[in-house]
Amino acid sequence: MSSNGNTKAVAYLRTSSAANIGEGKDSERRQRGAIDAFAKAAGYEIVDAYYDAAVSGADPVTARPGFSAMLERLLSNGVRTILVETASRFARDLIVMETGHAMLKARGIDLIAVDSPDSFLDDTPTATLIRQVLGAVSEFEKAMLVEKLKGARERKRRETGRKVGGRLNYAEIEGGAEMVALAKKLHRYPVNGKRRSLGDVAEELAKAGYVSSAGTPFTRTAISRMLER
Repeated sequence: MSSNGNTKAVAYLRTSSAANIGEGKDSERRQRGAIDAFAKAAGYEIVDAYYDAAVSGADPVTARPGFSAMLERLLSNGVRTILVETASRFARDLIVMETGHAMLKARGIDLIAVDSPDSFLDDTPTATLIRQVLGAVSEFEKAMLVEKLKGARERKRRETGRKVGGRLNYAEIEGGAEMVALAKKLHRYPVNGKRRSLGDVAEELAKAGYVSSAGTPFTRTAISRMLER
């Protein structure tokens, strides 16, 4: 795809895992590099960038802080193009992907995945199928990664003679003892006179790089189990 002149656009970046955020991590740099290269070649001027860090690709787009701020700006300043590295950076869940794209289209906003520029712009049956296949592949890859991580943990427990199955003992996984200790500390000591909720503890752990095998913050149930140890 090409564009005549310099069409204004914004860049949208998203990273699921808090472990991939910060200095020395390449997710943000890689995404922005791909978007910048496409924009230069296709004649787009990127006027701003929005980044949802440690946000799951299965979360509704309107529930994401960065995306919501971006949408508010687009609706107020006339820019009508969003550039993302890949379709999966916009969303990994098929329903979220299709409903989010439909919402943007209804507002006259173009969404372009720079690795496949026509994947969101064409409404042909083939293009729709491609969007669904790309989303399904990303979903499959994520599920396979979770399964591999689960298998690795089970092999490690078998090799060390520890119990396999049942409730996961977070203190036994690599770095788990430090994570559990931090969770207890966060829950024990109040902030501004108020004790942190289980959800607050999960958010703080994610900021520190401790997330679930799916790359998302731990559930309240998981945090509760950590505090029982």
